[in-house]
Amino acid sequence: MLTNLRIFAVNHQKMYSLYINNMCCCKIQSSLKPSKPDGRNYSSLPGLPGNDIKSLHSIINPPISKIRNIGIMAHIDAGKTTTTERMLYYSGYTRSLGDVDDGDTVTDFMAQERERGITIQSAAVSFDWKGYRVNLIDTPGHVDFTLEVERCLRVLDGAVAVFDASAGVEAQTLTVWRQADKYKIPRICFLNKMDKTGASFKYAVESIREKLKAKPLLLQLPIGEAKTFKGVVDVVNKEKLLWNSNSDDGKDFERKPLLEISDSELLKETIETRNALIEQVADLDDEFADLVLGEFSENFDLLPAEKLQTAIHRVTLAQTAVPVLCGSALKNKAVQPLLDAITMYLPSPEECNCDFLEWYKGDLCALAFKVLHHKQRGPLVFMRIYSGTLKPQSAIYNINGNCTERISRLLLPFADQHIEIPSLTAGNIALTVGLKQTATGDTLVSSKSSALAAARRAEREGEKQQRQSSAAERLLLAGVEIPEPVFFCTIEPPSGARQPGTVLVYQWLVLCLIHSGQTVLCGMGELHIEIIHDRIKREYGLETYLGPLQVAYRETILNSAQATDTLDRILGDRQHLVSVELEARPGETPSVTPMIEYADSVSRDLLKDSQEAVENGIHSACLQGPLLGSPVQDVTIILHSLAIHPGTSATMISACVSRCVQKALKKADKQVLEPLMNLEVIVPRDYLSPVLADLAQRRGNVQEIQTRQDNRVVIGFVPLAEIMGYSTVLRTLTSGSATFALELSTYHAMNPQDQNILLNKRSGTT
Repeated sequence: MLTNLRIFAVNHQKMYSLYINNMCCCKIQSSLKPSKPDGRNYSSLPGLPGNDIKSLHSIINPPISKIRNIGIMAHIDAGKTTTTERMLYYSGYTRSLGDVDDGDTVTDFMAQERERGITIQSAAVSFDWKGYRVNLIDTPGHVDFTLEVERCLRVLDGAVAVFDASAGVEAQTLTVWRQADKYKIPRICFLNKMDKTGASFKYAVESIREKLKAKPLLLQLPIGEAKTFKGVVDVVNKEKLLWNSNSDDGKDFERKPLLEISDSELLKETIETRNALIEQVADLDDEFADLVLGEFSENFDLLPAEKLQTAIHRVTLAQTAVPVLCGSALKNKAVQPLLDAITMYLPSPEECNCDFLEWYKGDLCALAFKVLHHKQRGPLVFMRIYSGTLKPQSAIYNINGNCTERISRLLLPFADQHIEIPSLTAGNIALTVGLKQTATGDTLVSSKSSALAAARRAEREGEKQQRQSSAAERLLLAGVEIPEPVFFCTIEPPSGARQPGTVLVYQWLVLCLIHSGQTVLCGMGELHIEIIHDRIKREYGLETYLGPLQVAYRETILNSAQATDTLDRILGDRQHLVSVELEARPGETPSVTPMIEYADSVSRDLLKDSQEAVENGIHSACLQGPLLGSPVQDVTIILHSLAIHPGTSATMISACVSRCVQKALKKADKQVLEPLMNLEVIVPRDYLSPVLADLAQRRGNVQEIQTRQDNRVVIGFVPLAEIMGYSTVLRTLTSGSATFALELSTYHAMNPQDQNILLNKRSGTT
């Protein structure tokens, strides 16, 4: 069993590395405590005169039932960071309200974030609210940094989806919602910016229902919209919450019951909404339906609010519906009720279904979900603790890496400030120092013996339930799925003398490819690569030069082709002789990596010793196609014949197989695949015509044109190669009034004319 555990862990690490090495992402932090703008104070020490905010050391450590691990997710500019800032202020952990436009928010602490007014990397903070501990991660909304959302949602128990009330569901909203669906994360919807011109509660709710295919539970109604917005109605308790217009920070608000005398229309609407809510929840929850039909069928008004809240909690956890609240974070309205809803409706760690916990019997089990690199302290590893207790100076065993490491320090993350703590219990998020071999997605336990004991329990459980997967496989927590990069460019140091130090920085800051002696930087978009380049300069003082931005094309074949090859070399006193016959044919199912099959004529005894070398050669050959040198996908390689002279090295076997695969690929009819992007352009109707004309010239395919208040939303597809530099063109066409969002849809076959133009351009014959 130990052997199986080791083999699977090593193979898992190899597979993960294969994906990681094709992806680059911002993963560094220049300092644990970067400087803040003057007057910004959000973590004073306790006991100082005039200190009116909570110390980070005072964060409570409640029972696991009172812990909430949540993420804030949304489309760019929906108000995630502003909402987070208000939560920290109202919970007492910041002295003043930060503003994205002023560049002084807690979670956007990078220089690039403050300059651009966007979130680039996720930031974790912890605070308490009414006896609950909230571990919150503010995630980016820009599609270029979608990996940050992916790896954070992997370890969270719940999420708050923030919407711009004037826009409803937007392009990146769909993306983060699908990511939350993948990890089965219960959600709350917060319709932000209710004070904004064009805000529409009804429109936003309808877009959630239509575009997200979700069932919204209206827990609040707005009192006014746009300029008239002044508060919300608590539908469950039939109360109105009004914010004092003279209050600068939104701390002062009144909660009053709705009265027939003064609020007749509002009370009538609230009762209708509450009755509809009760019926909706009853349809989704059998226990609540029995209660309603049994005791309160005559009059829903008599139903206690606590019973309804408990049922909403169950429905939210079952993900059959989503609670909807509204407010304006920028105007400091209705954030406190959102905090109440987080503690009331989102799950605690013990309410999440984690089957593997029973195998560890209280021993440590954690997942490393993010790694930062500090110039002095080395790797800083974020981890989610699922069971057991984590302490500094303790040794932990990495199942993926099959190694034991020691944690030197244990920290509580609060954006760019980290507080040293003596221990942390299950259900929390920790930051550790000292783990040099740990990578994103690794499973960490207390010791190798603990892993073996858990493997035995998992094996017994698997036999009972007749599961196909091995015990070792089930011990590894699911890692983070890395999206494929769509852009790349070369990056070079200013001189050869600085090459060694520069390569080390590349490894810390991003994950690159070494291609034909050059370092190739890969990324999810133009902004992604621009940010990386800027950080290398600012944080390490290195002037590097970027080559032209290139699109990450792919290649495939259209018909079958066979090839044979023989490699005969004498090195020293040994002869290395390999003969190979194989066939390359189009794959039946889409696959980024080649499918490998073996004919019956191939000796199974021979494959026992050479299969790994053969497959390494096939994978190596498919990394560079015959047309552009791009990766080859959607192919199946069938090995028909293999002859190996005794004593032939694995390297020679791989080399011969690789050369034979390349021959077969060259013989076949070849096709270039280009990345096709989902495009959403929001444009005033007066500028719609020039935008559509421009997209037609870019080989765009418009699928739909929607109406959103006074704007038009153009939805379609466009090749990535045609959209480079589009933001500048769009600003010019629309006088800066339009916005757009891109997301990779698929890889699409180029037509012959466009393919010939591309090949001629690459060969320099155009």
